[in-house]
Amino acid sequence: MEIEAEPDRIVATMLDALHAEEIPFLLAGSFSSNYWGIPRSTRDADFVIELGGKGVLSLAKHLPTSMKIDPQVQFESVTGTLRNVIKVADTLFKVELFRLSQDPHDQERFRRRVVVQMLGREVFLPTLEDVIVTKLRWCGYLNRVKDREDIRQMLIVRQSAVDWNYVYHWCDQHGTRETLDAIRSEISTH
Repeated sequence: MEIEAEPDRIVATMLDALHAEEIPFLLAGSFSSNYWGIPRSTRDADFVIELGGKGVLSLAKHLPTSMKIDPQVQFESVTGTLRNVIKVADTLFKVELFRLSQDPHDQERFRRRVVVQMLGREVFLPTLEDVIVTKLRWCGYLNRVKDREDIRQMLIVRQSAVDWNYVYHWCDQHGTRETLDAIRSEISTH
């Protein structure tokens, strides 16, 4: 049986391992949209990491035996990113470690990341704008309803704080401006 605090404990353990190995990272996905918007449950934690000369398996010495790093690298097709998956025994929750890619937006969001306190730790998150841009991209390529809802929730909470010029720049690059406009229209009509 999975308990509510389990994902937080797993993410805290992963954060500790990344800090111990001094691997630059950002916590993306649902954890970042939860921070900027209205929290929802999730079954994974997405980290973007910059390994430099280190191997991903160097993290294993900092993880409990219940967290197993799959050494097989997988390919994520939207941004051409490589990733490893960490499965956690007795839970459906998993951790995905995406390599920082050469994709221009991937590079920019990593450069712009901000430091926040989360789970009693220092955590690097993408900016609000970069979470919106990334979620729009996933929405457009994979038609993921949960990403569209995450964007709506972030805009409901923080629309006045968004640097729209920055967001529009990337939307125009990725062809997601129409989707963003539709989401913003939905919010203004409610």
